[in-house]
Amino acid sequence: MILKTQPLHPTFGVIVDNINLDYVTKEKLYPEIRNLFERHSAVLFTNQTFSEETHIRFANFFGSLENREEMATNSKVKFELPKVSNQTDEGSVYGEFDMETLDLKGNMLWHTDSTFLPVPALANIIAAKVIPSSGGQTELVSTRACLKSLPKNLYKKIYNKKLWHSLSHSRKKIHPDLAKKDHIARWVPQKWNSILRNPITGEDSIYLASHAFKIEGVTELDSKKIISEIIEFCTQEKYVYSHSWTVGDVLIWDERAILHRGRPWPYSEPRTLASVCVSLSDKDILALM
Repeated sequence: MILKTQPLHPTFGVIVDNINLDYVTKEKLYPEIRNLFERHSAVLFTNQTFSEETHIRFANFFGSLENREEMATNSKVKFELPKVSNQTDEGSVYGEFDMETLDLKGNMLWHTDSTFLPVPALANIIAAKVIPSSGGQTELVSTRACLKSLPKNLYKKIYNKKLWHSLSHSRKKIHPDLAKKDHIARWVPQKWNSILRNPITGEDSIYLASHAFKIEGVTELDSKKIISEIIEFCTQEKYVYSHSWTVGDVLIWDERAILHRGRPWPYSEPRTLASVCVSLSDKDILALM
């Protein structure tokens, strides 16, 4: 079967709307999907039923599922499908200024998932489950596309350098108490290369996030200014794809080459996305980071 695609954005990404992910196997269609993922950095599938079982099975094709509890405790912990949601266990919603909602607002900073973990992410596979009446978009930019036109003076400031990343750093921007929460403060800063090369295409991308706070060999104050300048350049309107969710959408992006953020919505309304990150392995350049 030949996958029919159309552009997601002029600089990156594709839309696939002629397959059912329920029937994808490791041998059938996944190799074509993985090729699209490597070449285009983001792939959108529409009109999917995408049960939890299919979500987990499909994510496993990409690699090991990111299990933060297991990673934090260094012990065997059963994987549970993560939800990006403002809904309580009882079905109501958290208030706009509850810590749970403030944590979600941290996702509204331009970021790359899991850069603060000891093993960062290869991909995020997200499915829309509950959508509010307005807002709640997810916006993406390709740092592979942006790198091609990044001003040389900025490029030189990060070339051949490593960046330090911390979840507490980004959450502190939302609320100082948020950064002290156990599930946030437990992650010690991690250091990764600022430029990554895709092992399949040979193309470079910028690897940074709202979690990044220091450039190797540069003061923290100057580092933050440089990081902000680069994020500001990469997130110019011409580079941004804004996705308005519909139940049935499944969106995958390459964490090595995509910056993203969520957008606000009426917080009195529920919004739930099921989100599975897949951890990097050595064949996906982890050993070179």
